[in-house]
Amino acid sequence: MPQPGTHNFIELTFQIDPDLHELYIGLLAGEGIESFQEEDHQLLAYLPETEWTEEKEQSIRTMLERRVGALPVYTATFIADRNWNAEWEATLQPIEISDKLLIIQKSSDVTPKPGQIVIEINPKMSFGTGYHATTRLMLRQMEHLDLKDKKIMDIGTGTGVLAIAARKLGNNRPILAFDNNSWAAENAVENIAENHADEIKVALLDAEEDLIVNLKEGYDLILANINKNVIDRILPVISKYAPQAPVLLSGILVYDEPWLKRLLKRLNYTVVQTIYEDEWLSSFIKPL
Repeated sequence: MPQPGTHNFIELTFQIDPDLHELYIGLLAGEGIESFQEEDHQLLAYLPETEWTEEKEQSIRTMLERRVGALPVYTATFIADRNWNAEWEATLQPIEISDKLLIIQKSSDVTPKPGQIVIEINPKMSFGTGYHATTRLMLRQMEHLDLKDKKIMDIGTGTGVLAIAARKLGNNRPILAFDNNSWAAENAVENIAENHADEIKVALLDAEEDLIVNLKEGYDLILANINKNVIDRILPVISKYAPQAPVLLSGILVYDEPWLKRLLKRLNYTVVQTIYEDEWLSSFIKPL
């Protein structure tokens, strides 16, 4: 569903089987669409009315024909703004990432397992609720990393869940968490406060335009749960300006793993571990 605000939206309804939902979400995310709702045999995708142009539609049609081989039946419907957040929050349930991590909403009546770390996320439609496979993959990778004494950059922080998890998993150094959406940055600040996670700086920054100046501050670990197109553009920058920093990536479809391997080889990264869920992967990489 769309992010809350005072804007109208276009709802794109794709008539596709459920087993294709994850693939289409990944492909459409590469076109800048970030809000989705899955139903039985259709996928609903939302973008602001102001972004729905002839050029945008043609770009999506061309991409789907190239990547999928055929254009599915779809419709575009105008949707007036409403209280999306209330509708979204009403559907949320606790998410058990693992025996070690549990994501809940505020005031959730759930009892964690003994020793289970609880992260309270009130999403307000920001990406990173734990409902998406890429967030779960990132968190499961982070559980097995030594995060202590690491200065961390979280690119595209969304709800702030990865930065919060890093702190609760033992990190004790400053974290920079940023997003290019004001609603996400504001939500991250609220969630960080709710979880009493200190020394996490949240900023409204662009993953590409503002990256170099921040990388020059020096980071020991970079988290990037974004999408293929952005990763393709920023990983060379990270390699140049943070040449010693390991990177934990997600937002990449399993079908794009060959592309990722070629990119990593060109930039002299080695893959430490890749894990998978549904149509998605997460890779932890280090410079050679």
